[in-house]
Amino acid sequence: MVLVHRTPPPNLSIPSVTVENVQATEQLVEHLVKVHGKRRILFLRGPVYQEDAMRREMGYRFALRANGIPVDENLILNGDFERNIAYEAMNDFLGNGRQVAFDAVFTGDDDAAIGALKSLHEHGIRVPEDVAVIGFDDLGFAPFLNPPLTTVRAPTERVGQIASEQLFSLLENQSSDGAIILPTEIVFRRSCGCQ
Repeated sequence: MVLVHRTPPPNLSIPSVTVENVQATEQLVEHLVKVHGKRRILFLRGPVYQEDAMRREMGYRFALRANGIPVDENLILNGDFERNIAYEAMNDFLGNGRQVAFDAVFTGDDDAAIGALKSLHEHGIRVPEDVAVIGFDDLGFAPFLNPPLTTVRAPTERVGQIASEQLFSLLENQSSDGAIILPTEIVFRRSCGCQ
């Protein structure tokens, strides 16, 4: 057995392959704060019990605190890493009458960014002029969104390749490499306000 995008429980020695989530999220949120002056960053988190989602939320919270910005739970919505759920969550948020101020959206993943961008557009909110939007994964469509999406490039295919190699090694009674965390890379595009 090889785990993909999750680590084993502490008492079990199961090889795993995942991507770096926390530091990349911290750096991306800090970019919004330090480069673009954003302080009210809405977060569309992923599935509550999914490890990548938890680590990205951890990075989001760390970055805010490190920059002296209190975490506002009113700005944390469930996006579930899914465009339709993210779209509905943004629509509910924008139409709830509470009018909670925000100047950026971190969607947690690129698929949710599609839903967020659609909802913002339908509510007459311009990206990036009014609100910056950032994602995670750098899926193939990210540079083709309007505006092109600032995101974190995660080597998802490489995760699968390494996990397969690990599994074949185990089947041949060879040792595994334990927990492997692949590096990620921030890709700056226009959706955050960069040119």
